[in-house]
Amino acid sequence: MLSARYRALSVGLVALVMLVAFEAMAVATAMPVVARELGGMSLYNLAFSATLAASVIATVLGGRWSDVRGPLQPIAVGVVGFVAGLLLAGFAPTMEVFIAGRFVQGLGAGLIQVSLYVLVARVYPGAMHPKVFALFSAAWVVPSMIGPAIAGFVVENADWRWIFHGVSLIVIPSALLLWRGTAGQALENGGAEPAPGLGRKLVWATLTAVAAALIQYGSALKLAGLPLLAAGIVLLAVALPKLLLPGSLRAARGLPTAPVLRGLAYGALMAAEVLIPLMLMNERGLSATGAGVVLTIGALGWSTGSWIKGRGTISHMTAIRGGAAMIAIGIALVSLVLIDSMPIAVAYVAMAISGLGIGALHPTVSVLVLEMSKEGEEGQNSAAVGVGESVFTVVAVAVSGALFTATAENYAVGLAFTVVLAVGAVLLAPRFAQSAKTGTMEGAAS
Repeated sequence: MLSARYRALSVGLVALVMLVAFEAMAVATAMPVVARELGGMSLYNLAFSATLAASVIATVLGGRWSDVRGPLQPIAVGVVGFVAGLLLAGFAPTMEVFIAGRFVQGLGAGLIQVSLYVLVARVYPGAMHPKVFALFSAAWVVPSMIGPAIAGFVVENADWRWIFHGVSLIVIPSALLLWRGTAGQALENGGAEPAPGLGRKLVWATLTAVAAALIQYGSALKLAGLPLLAAGIVLLAVALPKLLLPGSLRAARGLPTAPVLRGLAYGALMAAEVLIPLMLMNERGLSATGAGVVLTIGALGWSTGSWIKGRGTISHMTAIRGGAAMIAIGIALVSLVLIDSMPIAVAYVAMAISGLGIGALHPTVSVLVLEMSKEGEEGQNSAAVGVGESVFTVVAVAVSGALFTATAENYAVGLAFTVVLAVGAVLLAPRFAQSAKTGTMEGAAS
């Protein structure tokens, strides 16, 4: 993967993923200061919802665009959009302009991420896919470890705007390096015909994005947000099935299971990670730094799990089913820290276990989706998995938070819900079963 043929492309891919990840991690740290300085605390949640909504739309568009025209065009447009959004947010005089910049960033990031999956399918041989996706996972881990610290330093010692300006300065060289690595590759046409229903899909994507934003925003308002939460769930029930693969919501055997399987597993862990630092600080007296270290250990576990899977030492089914089980076990173990006599060290071990689980599962699903897709459908299938993952995560965070609030801030109830989601992923794993037909998991046990 770092041979002369792939070196520039691999470095460019990882650099782009890291920059998108770093921006996401850093903004979460800087947002309180941004909102206060721009006088937009009432719009705080919208700054996150706008990016999420835009990425859902861009994921659907980018997936089909990559299938029809090849991945380079949507990557180029995505990079331009991402940089434009960074600059708009960095120079924003008001919170409204800042949110507009975040929306444009989301469009760019969504185009980049789904198109990179198609690029991997077209350039790298299938045997190298696990290693490439392991690198992608690692590229998210490093920013999750250092992003908040760097953002905090910049906010305290310079100006939050430099977070956006700084990333924008680095994105272009990374994209050019990627471009150099694709020289001589036949990527112009993905072999798919333009989809006549793409316009309708974009409408459904927009409605799904609005629904996800309503759920996210409504859940943050507690009781006052219940009407928004209910409206979001109803709208989501109508729109989401139009974006997933046929049979996804009934977990049809093979490829259609992928969006729900990864959505449940990833959503479970992300929802748990919202509650765990709060639990450790409020119930066990840890500092914010100490609670953050627990999540850092989980991130290191993710990187390690991806590295192990990339070496080919465990089968695909072991990575998927075992990974989901490890997520469930890790969250259940960390819940035991609510018992005063339980050592805090249990939380660190538990998050390492969950991290190993998601690290094995997440890239494996990506690899198999590419392997199981017909030629020219890699983009739309990867987009379906990306949309499912994003939406399931929003719902998981909203529901676990609502349960936590409704039960007088009972952490055990909120975390128990996330364990149930992870167990659901364990139970769905066999639906991702072997078959000789395209669109199912041929050779998944290998």
